[in-house]
Amino acid sequence: MELERVPAPERGATRIADKVIAKIAAQAAHEALDTGTDPGRHQPGARSRHASVSGRRGPGPDGELGSARLRVAVELPYPSDIGAQTRAVRRRVVSRVRELLGYAVPDVAVDVERLVTAQQSAGGGEGRVR
Repeated sequence: MELERVPAPERGATRIADKVIAKIAAQAAHEALDTGTDPGRHQPGARSRHASVSGRRGPGPDGELGSARLRVAVELPYPSDIGAQTRAVRRRVVSRVRELLGYAVPDVAVDVERLVTAQQSAGGGEGRVR
């Protein structure tokens, strides 16, 4: 028994909700911060807060990929290499969204909402650092 191939435009489409894309982006940011710039090394105080989709285009009928512009908010340890950590977040978000959803990600804005000292991440409170 041979199955008949149905052309792509006649098969219909799957719509992926913005909140699903944002959830995957937030998880990818968390993964990037969990390893930091040194694989296997946890970055104390680093964590992803949330993510949002700021614009998107769904996949085209001719099989072209969809795309999404994302914004990810994170907390980072201080002192640390903030540039390296934000680059790691961008790379991980782009690769995971493409891998899991097949979406291109032309832009990932990383908002550093807070810098956390080792004292603060250990439960030392919100005090000033000298």
